[in-house]
Amino acid sequence: MTAPLLAPLREARFRALVTGRTLADFGNAVAPFALAFAVVDLTGSAVDLGIVVGARSIANVLLLLFGGMLADRLPRSVILQGTETAAALTQAAVAVSVLCGFASVPLLAGLGLVNGAVSAISLPAAASLTPSTVPPALLAQANALVRLLSNTGRIAGAGLAGVLVAFAGSGWALAANSLLFLAAALAYRRIRLPGGERVPGRRPLAELAEGWREFRSRSWVWLVVLQFMIVNAVNAGALRVIGPLVADDTFGRTGWGLALAVQTAGALLGGVLAAHWQPRRMLLFGVALIMVDALPMLALGQTPYLLPLLAAMFLSGVAIEQFAVAWDVSLQENIPPDKLARVYSYDMLGSFVAMPLGQISAGPLAEHAGRTATLLGGAALIVGATALVLCSAQVRGLVRRAPVGPG
Repeated sequence: MTAPLLAPLREARFRALVTGRTLADFGNAVAPFALAFAVVDLTGSAVDLGIVVGARSIANVLLLLFGGMLADRLPRSVILQGTETAAALTQAAVAVSVLCGFASVPLLAGLGLVNGAVSAISLPAAASLTPSTVPPALLAQANALVRLLSNTGRIAGAGLAGVLVAFAGSGWALAANSLLFLAAALAYRRIRLPGGERVPGRRPLAELAEGWREFRSRSWVWLVVLQFMIVNAVNAGALRVIGPLVADDTFGRTGWGLALAVQTAGALLGGVLAAHWQPRRMLLFGVALIMVDALPMLALGQTPYLLPLLAAMFLSGVAIEQFAVAWDVSLQENIPPDKLARVYSYDMLGSFVAMPLGQISAGPLAEHAGRTATLLGGAALIVGATALVLCSAQVRGLVRRAPVGPG
């Protein structure tokens, strides 16, 4: 029988981790929404918007491997304290530039580069820290709960961003965002781990090569990463660049904030389902459900009305969360702990590497081919990439190692 969903909260270290990640994700929900409309208000150009959001992704991609190496070498909780503090400072600088009227596309892109670098260093540390805070028997529940509470933060963040941008302006939304990152840094200070967390360092290239061998030795790992190279690039262009522009022309900015919040509400339900329903072939079901992620693009492209979009975003959130929990559990059960952060960094690098291309190319594609054609083409890419990965015997055959309950 599976343990209760809330069982991991008995562990003090896990409570500190989940508090920090929830606050950070609250802030991360506010940031792209507010930044997108800051650029729209500044220039109104889809190309400029793609450049600004793409700059952050470029820095994120370039430094992910470095972040994974640091997380396998240094105390991960200390890394998270530093990166969240740096994120607070960069977002505060963006807010000041917008509120004081000296924001420009080059300035916002430059600050985005810094923020992306900070995020790259934090991501592998955050993802690989969960197994150090709970017993192995609670790993699935812990991952589901981390994502469940983080998604609660994203819902609140998306809702707050929509209200602040609509009624106070994007500058004040970005200022609130910086305070959330600072609160996350304070939460991470409460994580205390045994001395075994620190791993003796070797030459950086040797450590990266060791992580690469772990990554490429399992075809189910790199195939899913290739799938998400496409899925994330399409979503980055469709939901971060084209989505706000469609919203401005149809159902409004508050409606777009509601759509993002509803997607995260779907993720909440997906997290609860993932905690209670843990099939032996958890990864297979998670990968297959990603086809549902094409629905928001179909809704934006074919029926740019709020109600169909809300339904599509909700179902997409459920599907994404089912996959995310299955993916984290699969990696954490099958990758050695001392190499986990580096494998996560290769996973994130592959998954994110095409996001700048998706963001930067979305504006020109929408202007030349039309928004509808661009969105429908993106939906087709998601379905096709997922179908190809499902052909893999390793993806279909991977089973849970930890005991699971009935069903």
